[in-house]
Amino acid sequence: MVGSANVDFVARCERLPRPGETVTDATFERVPGGKGANQAVAAARMGAHVRFVGRIGTDDLVLRSLERDGVDVSCVVRDEGESGVALILVDAAGENVIAVAPGANRRLTAEDVNAGEADAVMSQLEIPFGAVAAAAAQARFFCLNAAPARGPLPVDPDLLIVNRYEHDAIGSHDGLVALTLGEDGAALLEGGVEVARARPPSVRAVDGTAAGDAFCAALVVSLLDGLARDDALRRACVAGALAASKPGAQPSLPTAAEVDAV
Repeated sequence: MVGSANVDFVARCERLPRPGETVTDATFERVPGGKGANQAVAAARMGAHVRFVGRIGTDDLVLRSLERDGVDVSCVVRDEGESGVALILVDAAGENVIAVAPGANRRLTAEDVNAGEADAVMSQLEIPFGAVAAAAAQARFFCLNAAPARGPLPVDPDLLIVNRYEHDAIGSHDGLVALTLGEDGAALLEGGVEVARARPPSVRAVDGTAAGDAFCAALVVSLLDGLARDDALRRACVAGALAASKPGAQPSLPTAAEVDAV
């Protein structure tokens, strides 16, 4: 996993404030996050052996979380500056708005990237394009979660994972594309043609912050495990739904046993 690591500052309120408005009576917590670290933890909980490559500042919160889930952090670069920070507001229906200050993530370089002998490498766009390109160059199989959407893409991934908005921003991709559709599930496209579709189980949405990260990790791990595409997609949809049913980013990520029980 080559990607971002953030400290999430999460405020939960009854409803999201309108522009210029202040809402009160929110609850607050500080939790480990960042799309790269989230996907690393999610993949580890799905049973994969995971190495995380990224830059983390003086805050140890994310590093401790990765280590608790058995993620190899030997290639993490410690940065004298601040770790990345995400400011997250979540309402009672589980909808959120997020602003990210990249911090140390912005300083991840191609020279920092060491993918080793991994069967697959995953990355996202919360880190510089140079680091993403280096990850792709070292990968046997490269998966890019193009979030947040910043085009044109710096690489041609073997598997591209996007939501509707990211898909519209990036445009067509000839390879394998997983298109997430929120409560409508997800579809797999190959050469622009749908080859699989799945719907998530019905859950009560609490916080959708890391639902996409759970989906990404579960899909890649399931494909590497040899599952058929439709089964892998269904498993990924379950993982995303379970993550959305719990608060927090990394605390909400399900294990393989929890996913397969559904």
